[in-house]
Amino acid sequence: MSPPLLTLNNIALTFGSTPLLTDANMMVYSGDRLCVVGRNGSGKSTFLKLAAGLIEPDAGTRFVKPGVTARYLPQEPNLSQYSTIGDYIRSGLEGAEQGYKIPYYLDALDLDESSSTAHLSGGESRRAALVRTLATEPDILMLDEPTNHLDLPAIEWLESELSSMRSAIILISHDRRFLEKLSRKTIWMDRGETRDIDSGFAEFENWRDNFLEQEELERHKLDRKIVREQHWIVHGVSGRRKRNIRRVKELASLRQSVNDQRHVKGNVQFAAAEGSRSGKLVAELNNISKFFSERPIVYDFSIRIMRGERIGLVGPNGAGKTTLLKMMIGHLEPDNGSIKHGSNLEPLIVDQKRESLNPDWTLSEALTDGRSENVIIGDKSVHVQRYMKDFLFLPEQARTPVHALSGGERGRLQLARGLRLASNLLVLDEPTNDLDLETLDLLQELIADYDGTVLLVSHDRDFLDRTVTRTIAFEEPGLWQIYAGGYTDMTRQRGETRTALKEKTIHLKAKKQATSSGSQPPKKLSYKHQFRLEQIPSEIKYAEKNIAELEITLADPELFTSDPGAFTKTAAQLEQMKDKLDMLETEWLELEAMKDTL
Repeated sequence: MSPPLLTLNNIALTFGSTPLLTDANMMVYSGDRLCVVGRNGSGKSTFLKLAAGLIEPDAGTRFVKPGVTARYLPQEPNLSQYSTIGDYIRSGLEGAEQGYKIPYYLDALDLDESSSTAHLSGGESRRAALVRTLATEPDILMLDEPTNHLDLPAIEWLESELSSMRSAIILISHDRRFLEKLSRKTIWMDRGETRDIDSGFAEFENWRDNFLEQEELERHKLDRKIVREQHWIVHGVSGRRKRNIRRVKELASLRQSVNDQRHVKGNVQFAAAEGSRSGKLVAELNNISKFFSERPIVYDFSIRIMRGERIGLVGPNGAGKTTLLKMMIGHLEPDNGSIKHGSNLEPLIVDQKRESLNPDWTLSEALTDGRSENVIIGDKSVHVQRYMKDFLFLPEQARTPVHALSGGERGRLQLARGLRLASNLLVLDEPTNDLDLETLDLLQELIADYDGTVLLVSHDRDFLDRTVTRTIAFEEPGLWQIYAGGYTDMTRQRGETRTALKEKTIHLKAKKQATSSGSQPPKKLSYKHQFRLEQIPSEIKYAEKNIAELEITLADPELFTSDPGAFTKTAAQLEQMKDKLDMLETEWLELEAMKDTL
């Protein structure tokens, strides 16, 4: 076996008086696909920075094979020193000859390299950092939460791109589906140590649960042994002094080993304050449409939402998910159509930007709204430090300002603030950003147990599969489709709805053509359009006949072996004829839609 590209050996690191890492190890070989997992605060990001050489350890060694190139994607990239996206990306090419893929990456991630960095969103900054990191095609890629703030198309593109790369990859992510598809080895950060599993993330959680069960069993055996030794010291026969001294020392050693053990961090105690029961009907949207400067955001959309449903919204950034969500809960009026809301609704909105968090608040002020030392949960009062403990905040963090909290801590704080309030309609806009896997599990349980209705916007495919009963998916500009089940169910059903969606898209285009012109629209089809409408059916019939004949020719099992050239030519003709048929059908539908509109 060839030597490793990167080795971390017996790494230790302490922040203040708190040991973060005590015995962390990692070996990275060519072509490895490693994922690093662990609770928020376990040291994953710090460990990756140590691997990238950005932090010096207190103890241990880091060795990089000579000539090996490595690139690191930070969790929160800083572009403030650069005037444009292009300047930022090309500054990362230092020491590398590559860079020819930059235009491809910019196009794939929908970025303009001349754009100013002054007002970039979190998603745009993350996409720019991805281009900068991937463009050099290094020997080792170190990616810290690469999917944060990315939409589903970008996440799926990144999955495909990383799968095809030759680089060894070290990956930190809270996106289960992303980890399952890319990882082949797992490093578990647990209580300052690393534990290696020679399999991908798909098998990790079962392995971890078995490990913790076995550890708990060993701890129980040790506790029972201490009890027995204590009983012997108090009640045993003191016949041989040397033997007694030895057993007393062994008991002291056992007690010390128990004291030295670092227990697994507890779980967040999620519980939503219960509101009064809403009416059976939550909302009914009938043929609603919304346009921004003639751009369709929602067109002719209808849905009936009943009490107790869990509905997910998916689509790329900028598709209009938040706009549709606001109309569903009554915070925005549609341009056309009608919306009826049920009785006694008490919505609770947890927004993705966490705009309700004042960065200058302390943690205690954020939870109590600066009023007292107690948190009001529904109609009950709880001391702020007890409530902090439920969300894994330490007592000494009470005076920590919000801007000093990590992304995961701000996510937990936003949930803690929201869940104080009584509600029967829970609206979650990208709640999974920065939350660790264990906290995501508990959030899923909260949604399952919530005695009300849930509307959820998310790019986390696994989270959607585990929580929602219906999915509203973006299909075309303005067009949204309802599917039964979660994300995987949606992708399975999607092919069956394409024809209906095509017709709806064509009607939308026809309406725009008829209304966008400032002049008076025609009252009937032109002679040219009417002629094509009458002619196309015969052309469709001819194309279908040709397709059938070509398929019969290709079905001959002897054709490929006897004449491969003829087989290839016939297959190409078949594809061309299918494309022509599709174009004819689309043209006919457009003309019919135009006729109906006029």
